[in-house]
Amino acid sequence: MDTKELLKKVRKIEIKTRRLSDHVFGGEYHSTFKGRGMTFSEVRAYQFGDDVRSIDWNVTARYNEPFVKVFEEERELTMMLMVDISGSEMFGTQQQFKKEVITEIAATLAFSATQNNDKIGLLLFTDQIELYIPPKKGRSHVLRIIRELIEFQPQGKKTDIAGALKYLSNVMKKKAIVFLLSDFMADDYQQTLKIVAGKHDVTGIRVFDKMEQSIPNLGLVQMLDEESGEYVMVNTGSRSVRHSYSKYFQERVDYFHQSFNLSGAGIINNRTDDSYVKKLLGYFKRRA
Repeated sequence: MDTKELLKKVRKIEIKTRRLSDHVFGGEYHSTFKGRGMTFSEVRAYQFGDDVRSIDWNVTARYNEPFVKVFEEERELTMMLMVDISGSEMFGTQQQFKKEVITEIAATLAFSATQNNDKIGLLLFTDQIELYIPPKKGRSHVLRIIRELIEFQPQGKKTDIAGALKYLSNVMKKKAIVFLLSDFMADDYQQTLKIVAGKHDVTGIRVFDKMEQSIPNLGLVQMLDEESGEYVMVNTGSRSVRHSYSKYFQERVDYFHQSFNLSGAGIINNRTDDSYVKKLLGYFKRRA
């Protein structure tokens, strides 16, 4: 992808997702993810209706009229976007690939955090750690994150969610808001997730395509396994083959739900033809 085309794509995503974060998600994000507490800001003259418990008696005595302490929320939060860029994300039978939907969701979350002056970091992973961008503030930083989401070419093809969570745990020493975006067609991450969710505020966003849920009867079909890079002949006319695939898919979905529920982490399920706007808004409102 040349620079001109890349900038055009980044700008298109910025316009769409920033508008959503400014007008839809900003307030919901702020009320959902609280700061670390209240810190002293200033004193001001007492006004009718103020809580008498907030009166600053030292200042009141000095000026011979009542003054109250004013506190404000200490927001300084950090958001980490953990994004699965394995081969299976390059699938989609509707208008967008899973990867494109994930990019838009991540960008919307990043701009929502920026609007609240929070830091945003990015971790791209496959079966290895592909890229880590430490948390920073600002629009230019978010635009860099979007560029990487669009154009980064991974070395790996498979998925290791547990490995990515372990890496996050090593680099993030302070509590962070963590959004893990993947199709979660993996297992063996439950225990690691439980440890990470005990320290950080974790939400899993599962993005999937409706055609992944079952295989239609199309006879003998050559299929490409995006994670292994191999072509295989699949007899979709076989009822047992279709049943085995549907069972495998459902087992991964059940494992995702079980793992996140046991860990006390949040869950969002978003099909590629769903409105992720409604899904995110509903999730924020339930948590607020």
